[in-house]
Amino acid sequence: MAEQTIRQEVVSFDNEELILVDDQDHEIGYLDKARAHEGEAVLHRAFSLFVFNSRGELLLQKRAEGKRLWPGFWSNSCCSHPRRGETMAIATQRRLRQELGIETGLEYIYKFQYHAQFDPSGAERELCWVFLGQSDQAPRINALEIADWRYVAVADLEREMDQRPEDFTPWFKLEWQRLNGEFRSRLEPYLDGRGGGLAAAVGAEL
Repeated sequence: MAEQTIRQEVVSFDNEELILVDDQDHEIGYLDKARAHEGEAVLHRAFSLFVFNSRGELLLQKRAEGKRLWPGFWSNSCCSHPRRGETMAIATQRRLRQELGIETGLEYIYKFQYHAQFDPSGAERELCWVFLGQSDQAPRINALEIADWRYVAVADLEREMDQRPEDFTPWFKLEWQRLNGEFRSRLEPYLDGRGGGLAAAVGAEL
């Protein structure tokens, strides 16, 4: 495990209400988190955060073994859901603090829909917003959410994904493929250590 400060704080609840959406990301209702992920799951709003340090390395987290879906898998820096009545701006900063103990500006890049089945009783079905950010703060991980963390250079990450794709969460692989392809120009400032859009933590549409 990486050298770190470890906390334990319950921040995720089966009965927290998530935001159900249609294919155009319009809110159509609410459902508790447990039921939203049952079976083939119900489409709900989510977010994924990619936080880089000033050396252009990406912060990865290994999901805690107690997670219902994809426990022990490596994933991007932070991912979760806005709760009922919560804006994306509030939700993303809340979760950064809760999981990693850090705060940083975030730049919205794109959103996409995906479905990933973990086992017969549980899945992810999300309309997911993807953000980039930069921080050199040392993570103070919440051990109930994160088993381990590390910074990784992009070349090493891509080699690992090629050699051991089964070690990574499905949404992370999908998101990284698009970031490193279709949105490469938006990614480049973070790989160069310059960041991008950090003064405006979130876009006006959030």
